[in-house]
Amino acid sequence: MDLTNNPKEESTLLSGHEFVRVLIALAFVLLAGFYASSNGVGVSNLSILAIAAAIGAYMAINIGANDVANNVGPAVGSKALSMTGAILIAAVFEAAGALIAGGNVVGTIKNGIINPNSIGEAETFIWVMMAALLAGAIWLNLATYLGAPVSTTHSIVGGVLGAGIAAGGWDIANWDKLIAIVASWVISPVLGGVIAALFLMYIKRSITYKNDMIEAATKVVPLLVGFMVWAFSTYLILKGLKHLWKFDFITAALIAFAIALTVYFFVRPIVDKASASLKNDKDAVNSLFTLPLIVSAALLSFAHGANDVANAIGPLAAINDALMTGAVSSKASIPLWIMMVGGIGIAVGLALFGPKLIKTVGSEITELDKTRAFCVAMAAAITVIVASQLGLPVSSTHIAVGGIFGVGFLREYLKQSYEKKLASIISHSESAGHNGQQTQEFVKRFKIADVEEKREILKELKAAQASSPISSAERKGLKKATKKELVKRSALLRIAAAWVITVPASALLSAALFYMLLGFSLLMSK
Repeated sequence: MDLTNNPKEESTLLSGHEFVRVLIALAFVLLAGFYASSNGVGVSNLSILAIAAAIGAYMAINIGANDVANNVGPAVGSKALSMTGAILIAAVFEAAGALIAGGNVVGTIKNGIINPNSIGEAETFIWVMMAALLAGAIWLNLATYLGAPVSTTHSIVGGVLGAGIAAGGWDIANWDKLIAIVASWVISPVLGGVIAALFLMYIKRSITYKNDMIEAATKVVPLLVGFMVWAFSTYLILKGLKHLWKFDFITAALIAFAIALTVYFFVRPIVDKASASLKNDKDAVNSLFTLPLIVSAALLSFAHGANDVANAIGPLAAINDALMTGAVSSKASIPLWIMMVGGIGIAVGLALFGPKLIKTVGSEITELDKTRAFCVAMAAAITVIVASQLGLPVSSTHIAVGGIFGVGFLREYLKQSYEKKLASIISHSESAGHNGQQTQEFVKRFKIADVEEKREILKELKAAQASSPISSAERKGLKKATKKELVKRSALLRIAAAWVITVPASALLSAALFYMLLGFSLLMSK
């Protein structure tokens, strides 16, 4: 099967009628509940476990529908992968990450947002976890429907916070942790955007701004691939495989460097051979980033499955533990069936409902080609590494989307700057008495010049400006040339708003659900 993008590919079996997809999702949710009721071992109430398993499956589906888009969206938007190819790769690697590297123990309280010891009774703790899980899932479902990629971690954190406060009062919350989460609303997208923009600027200056782009690419692309391998290897060792092996940053970085060095010497002759038959244009340069993008999508999906599966199964494992022990624990073991609910549920959600957010991330914020998408993927890995070493709270969703906005705004700035300079050159060429042909030759010279030559042309222009100041009419022309927008402002506002309200929205919903569940429990006990 061809996994690269095919323009004629409009739909697949899994992107069919909405009603059919909902039925498949409902069947998985019911199957999870039924399996829990039939195979729960040593629990005091199988009915509660079955309901919790069904809600956990619903949460996993929504994680797959919303969060996974950040890993594969840029690859799809840049046409490195088809929608079907992206879904297959992400589904396999998400499930593999969850089942292989998801760990066998999970923290019952995500990010330590509340103190479980303040809840006391196991029954109350169960209702808190169930309300948090359901609230997080409903909020993710709504965000996906609205086309807003949001943080699943923040969704479950808000759920735990709201239900926890409803159960134990305001003092139960760890407000320092909450402040760190609020800070991540700014830290994550800004870091991701800046790093992605810096990579794109480097690629432009070192490859696409050169007269001989292919020759430059043969030198730079192997280095970029090697650096990508180092970044992703470090990322996987520190994050994706942390439940299997524990390494400090220095050890992880050295192991990753050895892997990257090996890959560099392997990739360099391949790039040399591929470049020999390429034209000297940007499309040819872009083609060299296709395979790195596919690999990055797979690795990001694996790491995401290993890390974020806890958002679906953490509360479920906590409920299972409380039903078995009759006590509240800060850590809970994860039975294999619970891990399967999370891993398979994420893959199911991605396959059924993922295309909507994949399209949003990949093509509805700004136009992505393969080099831009590569920069976003690099930003995702590097930002997590930097943030983890500095102790900064970050969200993988915010990083990826911030990276897309970063490359989009850089493109916009460079385009506006270029158009402004071009308009200024035309204006001054005409004011210097050049005829139309002379002006066109001057503009042509500017367009094909590399960076250094463009600087020389601009120096000539600056010298000419001393004797020929820009008129009012020319200023209007230059201003008009700078108004091109390459980032959709409506997408920026919609996504930013969703990020800001995720924690409070899921918290309020969770508090309401907790009181409903508690009331139902009291009613049934009479």
